[in-house]
Amino acid sequence: MTTPQRGARRSAALEARRFAAARLFQQGQGQAAVMRALGVTRQTAHRWYHLWRRRGRDGLKATRRLGRKPRLAARQLARVERALVGGAQRHGFPTDLWTLPRVATVIERLTGVHYHAGHVWYILRGLHWSLQRPARQARERDDRAIRQWSATRWPAVKKTPGASAPGWSSRTKAASPNCRSSGARGPRAVRPPS
Repeated sequence: MTTPQRGARRSAALEARRFAAARLFQQGQGQAAVMRALGVTRQTAHRWYHLWRRRGRDGLKATRRLGRKPRLAARQLARVERALVGGAQRHGFPTDLWTLPRVATVIERLTGVHYHAGHVWYILRGLHWSLQRPARQARERDDRAIRQWSATRWPAVKKTPGASAPGWSSRTKAASPNCRSSGARGPRAVRPPS
């Protein structure tokens, strides 16, 4: 869903482009020159030219908003947002968790306008709401026991070596050709000192 501000900016930019075409037509430029200068198709330049010839610059003004007219007015959207801020339980739902079907139900109750649950997301984004997923926790969760376990048992269980114990590494194949041990044969063998 295009926000009203973004739609207005886009409409103004398109109108400015048409006005640039009108200036070029007034300077005696042809449709092909307008097409190249503004990067539009031949059909668009042709349409703009005939609108400009019939009605002048006013014929190239933006006449209406882009896209479909919204089904909810700004006042209705504000009312829906206030209802959402109030919480789901105030509207008869068992938990205070908003889901798309629940929001669609509230919109229909408040405004009489039915929306598919999948489309409700566009309305919420237009209201600057974002997806929030609650953290899952076990019903049996005991925060006090968790804090106690983390403080006492966890340090003894974790697998990081203590700071005082040095680390080590060892070869897994002592008799590998790359190993220069005294038992190796061939050119890599360690020769006794002479």
